Amino acid sequence: MSAISYHTIPPPAILAPYVRYYWVLEGAGAYTHRSMADGCAELLFHYHGVFNELLPNGTTESSFTCGLSGPSQQHRRFAIGSSFGMFGVYLYPYAVYQLLGVPASAVSNHMPHLAHLPAIRAAELQDKMMLATTHAQRATIISQHLIGLLHHAKPARPGITQTIKHIIDTQGTADVATLASQSCLSVRQFERSFKEYAGFSPKLFTRIIRFQKTLAQYGTPHLSLTHIAHAAGYYDQSHFIQDFKSFSGHNPKTYFSGGEGTEWK
Repeated sequence: MSAISYHTIPPPAILAPYVRYYWVLEGAGAYTHRSMADGCAELLFHYHGVFNELLPNGTTESSFTCGLSGPSQQHRRFAIGSSFGMFGVYLYPYAVYQLLGVPASAVSNHMPHLAHLPAIRAAELQDKMMLATTHAQRATIISQHLIGLLHHAKPARPGITQTIKHIIDTQGTADVATLASQSCLSVRQFERSFKEYAGFSPKLFTRIIRFQKTLAQYGTPHLSLTHIAHAAGYYDQSHFIQDFKSFSGHNPKTYFSGGEGTEWK
């Protein structure tokens, strides 16, 4: 198994409304990674080695070198047989539409190549990120590129982007019905705009963010699964287990005992 190194880098203040953080994942040998359902999106740059996706039918498919992982309600598995290095940009979901020019709903559960994002100068950005020799250089390069996109950013949709961020900040415990009523939009308008900016319906998005809250408890000693479920707002243990299996592919007990894809934590 690979020795894994993971750390995060804060974005410049001007990008903080759109970028949650940058991250770096490196390994010294073969590694199998499991991505989980996530309401946010990520720009991914494989600057050393490229993973293959392990498909459910038993076949493999090469991943892109640089691309976007859209908001997702499903888990996926990836493997590499040698050392690797990845640089990620963890985005609020509405940044996909506002900065990258693509509705989040169009890329949810998809991983398009960088060249399929019209706002990005894909070839130029890929070359710079691949040729950079330090993480600080990569952070500066992507920051400059994203800051350049701010000049053409689509305006925030009143009541929608704030609602999405509030759900993320409260880790899925916000009352969506109350937030919707405060948006000054009809229910149909609210749900249509929400999906465009978040990728999913308000109900599904909130479930995914709540699931992400449970993942954050990994490595916390002495917490029972019941406590983890209740802390995330699950008051039905079977509902918690059902959501966890659907969004991660793991039984909660397996995951919190060190299941596949947890090594980076």
